[in-house]
Amino acid sequence: MNLKETIVQTETRMKKTVESVAREFSEVRTGRAHPGLIEGMHIDYYGTPTMVKQIASISIPDSKTIMVQPWDISAIPEIEKAILKSNLGIMPSNDGKVMRLSIPPLSKERRQEMTKVVRDMAENGRVSLRTIRREANEKIKKMETDKLIAEDDNFKGQEEVQKLTDKYIKEVDKILEMKNKELTEFDNK
Repeated sequence: MNLKETIVQTETRMKKTVESVAREFSEVRTGRAHPGLIEGMHIDYYGTPTMVKQIASISIPDSKTIMVQPWDISAIPEIEKAILKSNLGIMPSNDGKVMRLSIPPLSKERRQEMTKVVRDMAENGRVSLRTIRREANEKIKKMETDKLIAEDDNFKGQEEVQKLTDKYIKEVDKILEMKNKELTEFDNK
């Protein structure tokens, strides 16, 4: 593997880390209905762990309701079970064909708790990015030690890795800021 491939591989891993953080954030309840709250939940569908979004249509008729319409109505009890086991604090109701989830408003204490949770998620994302940076820098140093690249290329490579790290940490911070805004905007209402 050469220096350029190492940089490209590092950036790919960093992008995936940021996407993972964003996906985790989408599963945090903010008092507003959105499909991300449940679409990634896994249920036991005929003995196979399956995501809800793969077996049901998920829609948002209004800002406080999520509607889940499974293509196979026999999956409703399993979807209900998964929602009740999750820490969303939502009570599902169904009419045998469609499941409705009413999103209750978050209490001030719960909002503060969720703010801490998303801060921790963001910090875990930053730690992952720094770990990827460290691993990439070690690869680059080894390339220099093995005489595959010159000392100048070592410094340029590490500089490039640091720029990528800074860029993706800023992205995590931006996502965190948006999520915090979502969590606190209802406090003022």
